Order: sequence, then structure tokens, then C-alpha cells
Amino acid sequence: MFLTVGCCEETYKTFAIHKPIEVIHNFVDVERFARKPIDAFKKVIAPNGERILLHASNFRRIKRVQDVVLIFHEVLKQIPSKLLFVGDGPDRGLAEDLSRRLGICNEIRFVGKQEQMEDILAIADLFLLTSDYESFGLAALEAMAAGVPVVSTNAGGLPEVVVEGITGYMGAVGDVDDMSAKAISILQNDETLARFKEGASAHARLFDIQNIVPLYEELYERFLEKAAV
Repeated sequence: MFLTVGCCEETYKTFAIHKPIEVIHNFVDVERFARKPIDAFKKVIAPNGERILLHASNFRRIKRVQDVVLIFHEVLKQIPSKLLFVGDGPDRGLAEDLSRRLGICNEIRFVGKQEQMEDILAIADLFLLTSDYESFGLAALEAMAAGVPVVSTNAGGLPEVVVEGITGYMGAVGDVDDMSAKAISILQNDETLARFKEGASAHARLFDIQNIVPLYEELYERFLEKAAV
């Protein structure tokens, strides 16, 4: 039996595997991310109670950060909102330039690299992940652990994390219109947003470190036992 972590479909495509794959997923420390929002921090970002959208990445081309700006632009037409960009990288300048050309740079904050993501996620209402590819989607899982629904592409391992209509929605890579409409549908009223927040939080608990680490330990013990024979 071949065991791996991540998307088994990609493994079958890449390697000549002829045995069943047993998947052990990545994990998240739910206790770390289950924080209450700091009201003063939230008011600095959204002083009039605007929805807060969030993207965090290394701003490489594969992350398609300009799509995040375009989605936010559509959301902003219907829902008072703010966008937080966390991280830094080669395509940050492209996102900044696009936000200026669209006339929405005053609604966007580029806060650079941050260590305390749990405090930032705690004030967010929606996480956007528009990547060409994600091997698993740990950033999305961390968002859900904080009770933040996710609108993402359906690329790579993201379908293993995002549950359509429960924790958020997925769209095709580059389909800004579709992902914008789905983001708006989540954010349009408090009841819908609360339902998705609860769905995200509940699903993330399945990937809690307390549930997944024992699977790794059992795997190691299994092979150690075979090696000792």
C-alpha cells in the first residue's frame, strides 16, 4: 500500500502507481485559530461595519492576486467592504496597480507579512484563494478553523478542503464573475454569512491536529513493526 498526503488524483497522474492510496491529510491547530475578534482592530479596518475580505499568500504568479482585486471590485459594487492583503511577493505591485486603476485602493489594505494570522483571520468575513494550483490548501483550512468561509478555485487539493455550499464555494480558475457572485451570495446578509461561518468551523475540526496526528503516529508504528520482523 502506498501512502501519501494531499491530492491522490495528482499522485496517480504524476507517478506510475498501481496500488490503492491511503491519504492522510494535512492538519490545523483549531484551538490556535478559534479566536474572538479584537473589536478595536476590526474597527480600524472596517470603521463602519463593512464586510472584511482577506487574501494571504506569497504573491507569486500562481496565486493570481489580480483576480482577488477583481473579485473584490465586484463585491464592493453591492456590499460595503474592505479587503486585506497579507503577505508579500513579486506580484504585489500588480495588485496595487490594479487597485489604483479601478479606483478602489482606499478600500484595500496591504499589510505585508504577519506572524499572528489568527488575530487577522478572527476579524475576517471571507477568505479568497484564486490560485492556479494548491497542493492542499492549508491557508483555506486555517481560515475555516477561524470560522471564515472560503471562495476558492477548484484547483489541486482544494476540493479536499472546501465543501461546496457548506464551507464556501469553488469556481474555475480565472472565472472572476462566478467567484464574485458566490462571494456576494455569502456576504449579502448576516444569516447566510453566519451559516457559512459555522459550516467552515465545523468542517475544519475534522482536520484538527488532535485527530490527524494520531494517524501519522499509527502509520509510523505500522512500518516500524514491519521493519522489526
